[in-house]
Amino acid sequence: MQYIGNKLPIVEDFYTLQGEGYHTGKPAYFLRIGGCDIGCRWCDTKFSWNADIHSLVEVDSFITKMLKTPAKAVVVTGGEPLTYNLNYLTTELKKFNIETFLETSGAYPLSGEWNWICLSPKQQNPPNGLIYSKANELKVIIFKKEDLLWAEEAALKVNKNCLLYLQPEWSRYEENISFIVDYILQNPKWSISLQSHKFMHIP
Repeated sequence: MQYIGNKLPIVEDFYTLQGEGYHTGKPAYFLRIGGCDIGCRWCDTKFSWNADIHSLVEVDSFITKMLKTPAKAVVVTGGEPLTYNLNYLTTELKKFNIETFLETSGAYPLSGEWNWICLSPKQQNPPNGLIYSKANELKVIIFKKEDLLWAEEAALKVNKNCLLYLQPEWSRYEENISFIVDYILQNPKWSISLQSHKFMHIP
C-alpha cells in the first residue's frame, strides 16, 4: 500500500445520486482515486488505472470543495482506493459529520474509518481476508454464468449481516439479465444491483 497522507491522485469528483447496490438513489459526493492493478477486462473506468497521469490533490482542498454542496456522504471509489492509506481522508471528513462509504475490491489492506463498505471482489486479485468480515455489502459483477460460482464462494466468507448483490456487467446487460434474475429467484439470499445511473444518464 502506498502512503501519500494528505494528498491523493484524484481522477474526478462530483455530486450525484448513488447508482448501485443498497444505497441506490441516495445523494452522495463521489471521489474517484487513480491507480488500479486489478485489471478487469470489462472495467468502465480504465482511465483511472494509471495514477501517474492524475495530479495529486490536497485532501483539505477536496473537502473544502465538497462542503460547498449539500452532500452528507462521500463515496470513495477508483481505481482501487485502498492502494492508498485513507486514514487522513476519513478522519477529516468525520470532523464535518460526513458519512464515509468505500467501494473496493478488497485486494489491499483496509485503511480509513467507514460507515459503509461495499466489497466487490475480483477473481484475478482476490480480497485480503480480513475485509470479508468488515463488508456491509457484497457486490459481485457477473460477466458470464461461471461468475455465479465465484459469487457463492465470496458469500460464504462475509459476515452474516452482509447484504448480497449480483450485478450484471453493463456491456453484457441484455445478454445476462435473464439468467441473473432466474438465479436470484432460486436463491433469494441474493438481490440484484443495476447500474441505474447509466439508465438515468447521470454521472
